[in-house]
Amino acid sequence: MNKTLCFLVIIGALSLESRAATLQRANACRQTTDNALRSCRNAAPSDFWLARGKCANVTQREEQTACEQDASTAQREALVTCNAQRDARQAVCRRLGGAPYEPEIEPTDFVAGVDNLYFPLPPGTTFIYEGRTPDGLERDTFSVTEDTRLIAGVRCVEVRDTVTRDGELIEDTLDWFAQDREGNVWYFGENAKQLAGGLIVGVEGSWTAGVDGARPGIAMRARPGVGDFYRQEFTLGTAEDIGSVVSLTEAVTVPYGSFDACVETEDTTPLSPESVEHKFYAPGIGAVLELDPETGERLELVRITTD
Repeated sequence: MNKTLCFLVIIGALSLESRAATLQRANACRQTTDNALRSCRNAAPSDFWLARGKCANVTQREEQTACEQDASTAQREALVTCNAQRDARQAVCRRLGGAPYEPEIEPTDFVAGVDNLYFPLPPGTTFIYEGRTPDGLERDTFSVTEDTRLIAGVRCVEVRDTVTRDGELIEDTLDWFAQDREGNVWYFGENAKQLAGGLIVGVEGSWTAGVDGARPGIAMRARPGVGDFYRQEFTLGTAEDIGSVVSLTEAVTVPYGSFDACVETEDTTPLSPESVEHKFYAPGIGAVLELDPETGERLELVRITTD
């Protein structure tokens, strides 16, 4: 083979490799969806056999049979959920495109504090929300602390968010936010604990940007616009919340007061495709209302305190 032909072969091979890499990046969202589906489908039978192992230690025959039936039902429901999550992730891919989700985070692009018009976080401020649910009265206390946390090189504001139901603490979470120079508020992670009877029973939803592939997302844009569609957080299988701006002109009345020109978002997650929340943000205040459009349940701002 002469040198010219050899050179052309090498160039052609490099070109094919480059096109393959480009195609792979363009299909990253689809590949993520497919791999998550395989993981979910593999987990279902694993959980089933673990449940059957527990049933083997039930001595009463009728109870053992019921236990085994419950295990089978749970497996079927898990597989249905796997397919629903796939469909939801595919819908996100259609909106966001196929490229990998890898936002560029440059620490020097971020400022101290968070003063976004629709999501201000003044240290020492506590926002208190209440709502009636079928399980009782819930109170959500969202306290902006004086503490900060360095995550992925970015100095983040730390917020403690606690939830009580009829006075009993059921959730205790630390959230971390930072604002870039354009005014966008980024969500950098959370340390979430679920409690029952004063004991920690889970840490579902916990993630930290930069750890185990976790990526930060947008909590509030500097200049939200109707139709905006964005990831609020991303750790595959753990935190996949999506936000969409649906209105900029909503009027909202809650116990704390009445507000005009509120931003309304629709928040969803492929992890729970049936779950939808509408949130309303008042200028200069922040979140004033969370609404479940299916049940009509409302979590309303009732009070703001400052240290």
